[in-house]
Amino acid sequence: MHSQPRQQIRWIMAAFAAVIALGAFAPAAAGPRERPLFVAVGEGARPPIGWVQFCTERPWECRTEPSEARDVQYTKAAFQELMRVNRFVNERIKPMTDLEHFGVVEKWTYPEDGFGDCEEYVLLKRKMLMQLGWPREALLITVVRDKKGDGHAVLTVRTDKGELILDNQVEEVLPWADTGYRYVKRQSQTDPNLWVSLGDTRPTPFVAAR
Repeated sequence: MHSQPRQQIRWIMAAFAAVIALGAFAPAAAGPRERPLFVAVGEGARPPIGWVQFCTERPWECRTEPSEARDVQYTKAAFQELMRVNRFVNERIKPMTDLEHFGVVEKWTYPEDGFGDCEEYVLLKRKMLMQLGWPREALLITVVRDKKGDGHAVLTVRTDKGELILDNQVEEVLPWADTGYRYVKRQSQTDPNLWVSLGDTRPTPFVAAR
């Protein structure tokens, strides 16, 4: 099994230490609302090419055994931790498209130089939460259509009280149905390398012609 480069380990541990130091941060948002709590899960879906390439470059990140689905218990402390991680990463990373950053249309990686697009934010939040002890099975990279109809990635956190969304475009951690997004597909809870379609039947947000 491959070991992570020392530079990446030092960088992740520095981010981990920083978010622990933010423990006094008080969230501005309330907990999840009652309904709808969960998005419907459909058939299998093709993994995004960015995830496939990410796993090719970092096989140690993706080499996992299938496991049972797990939801985390929703508590005030858990919600505050999600808020801290979401705020920390959103403030630490400066937005930059993959084309500007890497010269390619799509690339998923960790934002080690402090720049990235939505996937870089998601990957770092997922990594930090797992290092804080959150189960991988409850942290699902999710593809959506945003309010402009553009593709976007967020992190879904499965709790026993509903699904919460960590998003680089929003400081608050919101219930999935309150984001205004249309949900397309995400990682399976049992295997992060398998993806499932999402049965979001709500109308796609209107986008004016350009």
